[in-house]
Amino acid sequence: MSHPDSQPQDAFPWELGIYDAHCHPTDTMAAVAEILTMKATTLTVMATRAQDQELVAETATSLNAAEGQQPPGFGWHPWFSHQILDDTAPATTQQSKEAHYSEVLTPSPASDPKFIDQLPPTKPLSTLIFETRERLCRFPNALVGEVGLDKAFRLPGVWTAEEISSRDEDLTPGSREGRKLSPYKVKVDHQRVVLKAQLQLAGEMQRPVSVHSVQAHGVVFDVLRELWSGHEKVILSRRQREKQKDAEGAISEGEDGDDQDPRRSSKSEKGGMLPGPVEPIRQFLHATNPSDVYFSFSTVINFGGAPAKKVRDVIKELPDDRILIESDLHVAGRQMDELLENVAREICQLRGWELRAGVRQLADNWKRFAYGED
Repeated sequence: MSHPDSQPQDAFPWELGIYDAHCHPTDTMAAVAEILTMKATTLTVMATRAQDQELVAETATSLNAAEGQQPPGFGWHPWFSHQILDDTAPATTQQSKEAHYSEVLTPSPASDPKFIDQLPPTKPLSTLIFETRERLCRFPNALVGEVGLDKAFRLPGVWTAEEISSRDEDLTPGSREGRKLSPYKVKVDHQRVVLKAQLQLAGEMQRPVSVHSVQAHGVVFDVLRELWSGHEKVILSRRQREKQKDAEGAISEGEDGDDQDPRRSSKSEKGGMLPGPVEPIRQFLHATNPSDVYFSFSTVINFGGAPAKKVRDVIKELPDDRILIESDLHVAGRQMDELLENVAREICQLRGWELRAGVRQLADNWKRFAYGED
């Protein structure tokens, strides 16, 4: 981030702790060793598809052995949700590959057998949830992610000879890898099924969630609201709050000096994380919502082009304690550190935070999101 007309910048306080809330270094495994040379304190490494789930697990194992707590994220990204067969619906349990892809993609590729043929075999949703649960059990500090909804994404097309010859062998297979895009998208209703199942697992295991949302914030909120229906927080009137305070005081007096509130023994709700821009923020931050929603920002994703002004306006309006930073980068090392420093400085400037105080705030936010630390 360049400020040609400003005074020299203050030294960046890496020693206070910089926490990347969302990144993909396992997309370039050759650079994963660079993580140990980075200035950032912690990288929250996300899985997205079949090819990187165990790579994320292996990376987390090696990093945790060397550096301490480096939380992995295990989940199925909406870009790859078409590969998931919803075997919870009896009619689709025995569905063929061709029938499945013809049903969940739009427009239907039924008349494009070459495109269907190059798609991978389907994976049952029940298997995905089983495997994700097993990984979450192996890593008690793991998140669920990256999951979500994306109305804009189009699937890559069939590999051309030219694309194959120029393929980057350092990249983990399974992503776009430079291919031209096809006209096909994953139907939102199918993405929704895959997202909901993973959110239910996160709720069951009380894990934070990293949510990808592109042109789909309203649908994401609808899924969350459907899942937490019946568990909304109650907003008390002033008179009700006064009565509750009096009652709590009476309870405290009868506990022989034990001032622990018994309600605090229950595990608090874990939060979800949505990337910016996030214009409809009020619905996610409503006082009745039982889950805490954080908003994560990246220099690469949020501060380029025309939408950047809207993103900056959103950042200015968010509560201090709901902002996270991320690199969202596919390669570890110096560039990832630079992106994290840039976005931290940008947010501190927008919020009017003194740099050191702002970095502390961002660190505290990540710890609360990832581990529920106050």
